[in-house]
Amino acid sequence: MVKDFVPCVHFYDQDFVDMYDRTWVWIEENWKENVKNSPFPQGCLYTGHENEISLFDCMLESLFLVYSNQKFDPCPQIDYFYSMQEADGRISERYNVVDGTAVTDEENPLGLTLPLLPYVEYCFYHKIGNKKRLKEVVVYLEKYLNWISANYQTENGLFSVPYSACRLGNIERYGAKYTIDYNAAMALAALYMSNIGDILNDKELSFRYKRVYFSLKTRINSMMWDTERQFYFDLDENGQRIVHNKHIGCYWTMLAEIPNFEYAEYLIKQLKDPNEFGTDNPFPCLPVSNPNYSANGEGYRGGVVPFYTYLVIKGLVKYTTSIFARECAIRHMYFILDTLHPDGETVGEVWEAYKPASEGPSISTDQSFTNRKRYLPMLGLITITLMIENIIGLDISLPRKTVDWMMPSLEAMGIENLSLKRNFITILSNKNLRGWEIRLESEKLYYFTIEILDEHKKKTLPIPSGKCSMLIDKL
Repeated sequence: MVKDFVPCVHFYDQDFVDMYDRTWVWIEENWKENVKNSPFPQGCLYTGHENEISLFDCMLESLFLVYSNQKFDPCPQIDYFYSMQEADGRISERYNVVDGTAVTDEENPLGLTLPLLPYVEYCFYHKIGNKKRLKEVVVYLEKYLNWISANYQTENGLFSVPYSACRLGNIERYGAKYTIDYNAAMALAALYMSNIGDILNDKELSFRYKRVYFSLKTRINSMMWDTERQFYFDLDENGQRIVHNKHIGCYWTMLAEIPNFEYAEYLIKQLKDPNEFGTDNPFPCLPVSNPNYSANGEGYRGGVVPFYTYLVIKGLVKYTTSIFARECAIRHMYFILDTLHPDGETVGEVWEAYKPASEGPSISTDQSFTNRKRYLPMLGLITITLMIENIIGLDISLPRKTVDWMMPSLEAMGIENLSLKRNFITILSNKNLRGWEIRLESEKLYYFTIEILDEHKKKTLPIPSGKCSMLIDKL
């Protein structure tokens, strides 16, 4: 059983643990090894057409497969796309793995997708700790970003891309030429390229991408922020803000650290407002105030999409709103569970998009969207990645040998047998006769930081090899 290999999570709601375990079982069922003519002899998570592989899917999968204790290695899937890079730097979003041809369409002939690779490689580094890998892939990343700039950056410094590259489903963009989501995603790519330069101690690389990042950040803040509506908007071909086109893609800016804290407060306020993005199931791709919003979802038009819930929550954490981010992750998990088990005994399913105010999949009455059943690249972002990082609250960096655990309050939860390279660790909180206790187990030394917000306690301790425990009352 796969549960014998992957980390075991503990949480006070057993349904969350069951959902985490079930996701790993589904991954194992869809992990194809030794497929004839496949470039992945050790296996690959095929989620669409059997002979096709999607860069977007692989990037999302990477963010939770890194927690598989090397059972499901995400690196070969990403490396496949590097191996397909053309001389000009192009990497297509989709390939036929049998003959190696790029799979594109008329609207997006070059196969452009969201530039998440630098972010993914940065996450790889902190979860896998392989600095040699960063040195090897940085050349591919640079060529790829240069190719995007050469083909899609316009004279005003902003990017104009096919709508399908933004991954906002069937949402109407009303003639947007400069989309806020893709431009903020390019700023995110530049930000993490600069971070990679810092890790590699490559000052020239770091400075070059800092300059790219701040140039994009300045343009987005000056051209796309609407002071009256306190929101970022797409621009039309004349550079005018399309203010009736309000959508979740704006929140790429928070992940990319573009808004100052004043702007961020306005954006966060709208995430809490039930008349905007603050629906029971957070966060719909269109706000309730948008005329195209539908409580039935209508695909992405009112649908809650796990990828965007992940994106918003990770952006919230960057603006010190971790408690609200955790609450939203928990609420979204409950809607996933309620859709999977609609009335106790009945077995439902998990989907690409959900309704914003009741359990169930997003419905498309005009057939403009096909809701994918058991779409694992998005599901795993919530049930594994957010479960470990935001619901339990663990922030792990293998190179730094650190594990930070932020708990809003004392709760019985934790993780068991998590691999930090060749070091397996266990961190569990429980209440016993002596009070609340953190039990730790490790094969090698690492540094552990515990922060309990409502107790106003924070402590960093070196955790030696072997077993040990700490009493919260004595921190």
